[in-house]
Amino acid sequence: MKALILSGGNATRLRPITYTSAKQLVPVANKPVLFHAIENVVAAGISDVGIVVGHTKEEIKAAVGDGSRWGVRVTYVEQSAPLGLAHAVLISEPFIGKDRFVLFLGDNFLKGGIRSFVEDFKAGAQNALILLTRVPNPSEMGVAVLEGDRIVRLVEKPKEPPSDLGIVGIYMFDRHIFDAARAIKPSWRNELEITDAIQYLVDKGLDVRAQVIADRWIDTGKKDDMLDVNRVVLADLERRIEGSVTGKSEITGNVVVEADAEIVDSVVRGPAIIGAHSRIVRSYVGPFTSIYHHVTIEDSEIENSIVLEHTEIRDAAGRIDTSLIGRHVRFLRSQRRPSAYSLMLGDHSQVELP
Repeated sequence: MKALILSGGNATRLRPITYTSAKQLVPVANKPVLFHAIENVVAAGISDVGIVVGHTKEEIKAAVGDGSRWGVRVTYVEQSAPLGLAHAVLISEPFIGKDRFVLFLGDNFLKGGIRSFVEDFKAGAQNALILLTRVPNPSEMGVAVLEGDRIVRLVEKPKEPPSDLGIVGIYMFDRHIFDAARAIKPSWRNELEITDAIQYLVDKGLDVRAQVIADRWIDTGKKDDMLDVNRVVLADLERRIEGSVTGKSEITGNVVVEADAEIVDSVVRGPAIIGAHSRIVRSYVGPFTSIYHHVTIEDSEIENSIVLEHTEIRDAAGRIDTSLIGRHVRFLRSQRRPSAYSLMLGDHSQVELP
């Protein structure tokens, strides 16, 4: 069995961060979201992985490489434009061949992984297995109608939802999905929709099953979603101190201080992670915060946030909370002192606080 991970798309909901970076490489708990997806695939026993890439292909290739760090073989499939998930599947047919495969959207996060679903699909004879989750907002996504565990109908963003079973961005297919992708027409968005391809399989009488997941699933398409995944991952963190902790510093809870990081006269309360070569000086880092590598935080307070590499935060007068701060950002204090900030700053930003 093979895996196909999608890492294209324009990521408009995460701008300005994604103006200069692939959304799948934004780190949660100091690891790119895409790496979490690859680890899910590896844990399911799959060693042949295709990654569909778009305009950020060079960045994705540089980060992932040939897959050897995970013990897998990676093949890149280039999609010239974001023409839909079914289009991405169709252009990947030369890689997939006649094998069964899992389709995994690279910006999705599933806490419990996919191993049990992959094993069920490999052991069964169904043509497709679609993962579903109960959602509070079914009118905002594709939903499924079931008879037992069989899918009988899919509806995209229905005004009157026929169920609360939302379609998770993780699917398993056999070779019949390629015939379906060739048969359907582009939607009003000029995209080949995967829901239309699945409905084609259903209409042709093929065996399309569903499983409702029990673990936490998050689509990391927005700032609050990224912070949510960050909290979920950090909650399982195990304490590890490899960098230096000096002066009157206090480290409490499950905190990771990576190699060559420095904590000087600061308080860090876990769960939190401080990346390699980062410096925390006379500052407070609160729970559920991920500080990536080569970050400097001085005389400031931050919690429940993600800070990307090569960023400086100095003399922040109020506590920074629920923020996603990009690469090479300079965050400086001016004169007046507001009590708190909630931010999403893109790469190379400079902020002077009033």
